[in-house]
Order: sequence, then structure tokens, then C-alpha cells
Amino acid sequence: MQPVSKFKSKSGLKRIFSAFFYSVAGLKTAWSQEHAFRQEGALFVCGTIAALLMPVLLIEKLMLVGVLLLVLIVELINSAIEAVVDRVSLEYHPLSKNAKDIGSAAVLLTCVLAAATWLTILAEHFYL
Repeated sequence: MQPVSKFKSKSGLKRIFSAFFYSVAGLKTAWSQEHAFRQEGALFVCGTIAALLMPVLLIEKLMLVGVLLLVLIVELINSAIEAVVDRVSLEYHPLSKNAKDIGSAAVLLTCVLAAATWLTILAEHFYL
């Protein structure tokens, strides 16, 4: 029998409440310890305000805000990967570098998607 984490024993509403508070703690940790998350968070707030004020379709507003939220989500995953790699060892190892670089590449591609989405919608409404 494989060992089971003590955190897996919760069920029902207790699990839902615990998961919510773990998630809030994760957001607080990311905000306090991850510079990139704070920068992208500030961009998310400014971009959301701008998107909501733009004279575009509701679905386009959702897309504009959604891709910015996706950047934050991928940044959280990247930060989690980096934390696990650092937990294992702070010494240089090619596999650790690969894990961190691949996580960073995921953030970059998400930023490219966000920029392309914003440019496409803005160009369609304001330049074409």
C-alpha cells in the first residue's frame, strides 16, 4: 500500500473549504514572493479595467480579460514548478534548468497569445 498524504483525508464540505483557503494562501504567497506574478497581476487589473471600458462585444471583453487571467494561471504553475525544483536542490542540474526553462517558455507563449488576442481585437475595432 502506498503512503497517503494526511491532506487527502478530507471530504465533503470540509474539503471544499480547505481547498479554498489553500488556494487563497497560494495567491498570497505568489503575490508576496513572486515579482513576475505582481507585475502580471498589475497588468491584469489595468487590462481588465480597459477591456470593460472598451466599446467591444461582450464576448470580446471576456476574451481580453480571459487571456490576461490565463497569463496569471500559467505564471502560478510556473512558480509552483520552480518552488518544487528549488525544494529538491538549489544546486545546478540540467534537468532542473530544463524544468524551469520549460515553465518560463509556457509563460512566454501565454503572453504571446494574450498580446495577439489584444492586438487582433483592437485592430478589428479601431484600425480596420
